[in-house]
Amino acid sequence: MSTTLPVIAAVDGSDDSLRALDWAFDAAHRREAPLRVVHVRQYAAWAQAEVLVAGPPDTGDDPLLDQARAHLQGRAYAVATEYVGMEGVPGAVLPELGVDAQLLVLGSRGRGGFASLLLGSNGMAAARDAECPVVVVPRPGREVHGEPPAEPGPRVVVGLHVDSPDDATLSFAFAEAELRGARLQVVAAHPWPVQSWAAAGQAMPLVIDEVSIESETRVLADGFLAPYRGRHPDVRAETYVVPGDAAGHLVAASRDADLVVVGRHRRRLLAPARMMGSVTHAVLLHAAAPVAVVPPAPPEE
Repeated sequence: MSTTLPVIAAVDGSDDSLRALDWAFDAAHRREAPLRVVHVRQYAAWAQAEVLVAGPPDTGDDPLLDQARAHLQGRAYAVATEYVGMEGVPGAVLPELGVDAQLLVLGSRGRGGFASLLLGSNGMAAARDAECPVVVVPRPGREVHGEPPAEPGPRVVVGLHVDSPDDATLSFAFAEAELRGARLQVVAAHPWPVQSWAAAGQAMPLVIDEVSIESETRVLADGFLAPYRGRHPDVRAETYVVPGDAAGHLVAASRDADLVVVGRHRRRLLAPARMMGSVTHAVLLHAAAPVAVVPPAPPEE
């Protein structure tokens, strides 16, 4: 039996989950990892979700797992694959699966919910709570505003907050770019215009040169990226320093990208619950490319 942690694909019979299954199959092949296909059957409406979180794995027949098997047949390359049926509350079970996975992959929408939803509740819960990186694969055809990429070819996008860079997010982005033979587009946004509050309800613009802020942001970003460039010499990492809304720039950069990588907020003393953050949440809702949400690196002692 392989000791490599699996890539897990959550399926529910929807077209979105089959697209996620395709993405997970390719990711497992790139990582030389096993693939685990999981279908979590929702408990009956009368069940008490707070008590019945998950039932034992089911080895019986499951039509949706049979559908997944058929969907993966005839691939040009083989990936060791197992199929697991479970019962429980998907929004609680799926994040827990991340404890024993290197990657959890879901579609942006499942079979339930409203047609207008941009992201289903299970995807939101997994991205917020799982212990491993979570990839959410969007529906095709999402339109984003912005210029097309300057050059063709595979491209991974990662957001870098120079005030609080996260090692796990950058490590994942560089490793993913290396696996794909892709260039890495590092988006470092700085606030602009900068304002100061002189009195209650009165904002005053600060006399600060935007060129200076951009230059300082670039210096900080390149300093943070230097060790990752050293560990991944084959990855061409390009720093894009941009003013204003980080989420908007990341969504625009998702056009024709292979993957967008964002971090999840670290737990704080006064906010112990897991949170994704507003930028990550917006990117999940609007990006045209698959989005990887990476849990933060453990704090240093």
